[in-house]
Amino acid sequence: MTPKLELQNITRIFDGVTVVDDLTISLMPGQVTCLLGPSGCGKSTTLRIAAGVDQQNSGQVLLDGVIISDDSVHLPPERRSIGLMFQDFALFPHLSVVDNVAFGLKSKGKREVALGLLDKVGLKHTAERFPHQLSGGEQQRVALARALAPNPAVMLMDEPFSGLDNRLRDGIRDDTLAILKEMNTAVLLVTHEPEEAMRMADNIALMRAGKVVQYGAPYNLYNAPVDRKVAGFFSDINVIHGVVQNMQAETPFGQFFTPNLVDGADVEIIVRPQHLKIDFDRQGKGPLPTPQDGVPARGVIKRARFMGNESLVELEMDYDKSVLSATIPGVFLPSEGTPLWLSLRRDRCFVFPCENQSIVKSPYMEKNSAD
Repeated sequence: MTPKLELQNITRIFDGVTVVDDLTISLMPGQVTCLLGPSGCGKSTTLRIAAGVDQQNSGQVLLDGVIISDDSVHLPPERRSIGLMFQDFALFPHLSVVDNVAFGLKSKGKREVALGLLDKVGLKHTAERFPHQLSGGEQQRVALARALAPNPAVMLMDEPFSGLDNRLRDGIRDDTLAILKEMNTAVLLVTHEPEEAMRMADNIALMRAGKVVQYGAPYNLYNAPVDRKVAGFFSDINVIHGVVQNMQAETPFGQFFTPNLVDGADVEIIVRPQHLKIDFDRQGKGPLPTPQDGVPARGVIKRARFMGNESLVELEMDYDKSVLSATIPGVFLPSEGTPLWLSLRRDRCFVFPCENQSIVKSPYMEKNSAD
């Protein structure tokens, strides 16, 4: 199947600064691809290049396999069959809802088309109202209907849900996604929120300093991050330090296999709070080591808070006074100073070299039992 939209080796430079660096992504019909990353990483610039409102310094943009922008060709935005949605909705305040949706359509039956789309987003009853008479969520759905009115092959969305409150946002996102899937539209969504990308995307392109550092399905980015920063972008993490000796990283929680690192290299063991296991202290002793959980380490409660569905427990570890966080389902609120033992889910740990060490061939996700 030919991608609806392809960006190949896109580079954009402003005033000598590379904002987008050799970026390549493809959008398939009926799928949502998210450009995810912190502010200033090049997401919106990439979106503008795809829309045609900005032009790359090098690389090419293809629509249905045909080049629409490169060194010699640059198709203007109005000829690209690409829809645009932005966070401010950009509705015309002097036009009714139905006229907003019909704006830009040239067919004689444009009002009927607009009414049909308003019906699809559940707002046909607001057709004769004006934007200021609608809620934020209703305005967002009108903006979606207007963007879909020309039946674009591709939809570009720049933080379209950021202006909505949290309770409303999830429902609007799900409704929007269902409509786009039904119309088999290829979608490129820009967001800085990992939860939104995980909820909506078929594929995520995680960007950092203009580059795509990891691309793939949300499950793969979450469960097989390429480095510490990727792991930390999707959730809270704990960092445990170790030193390599004979292809094993020595840590207070036992040894971790590190086949691609030389002796003396510093490593970081990354584990998420939900993958820490807590055991009670028994007169200064903890549980025995196991292949699944490795060697336990002792700490004392620094803080415990109930978060609704789970409890967040922070422990100050005996071995170096660092603080590790664990989440426990339900209510678990031990008193400050209570001694407890922590173990790590070995199959849920990630082992990465500390930054600025180039001797590593590849990161390694620990799947082996402790020695």
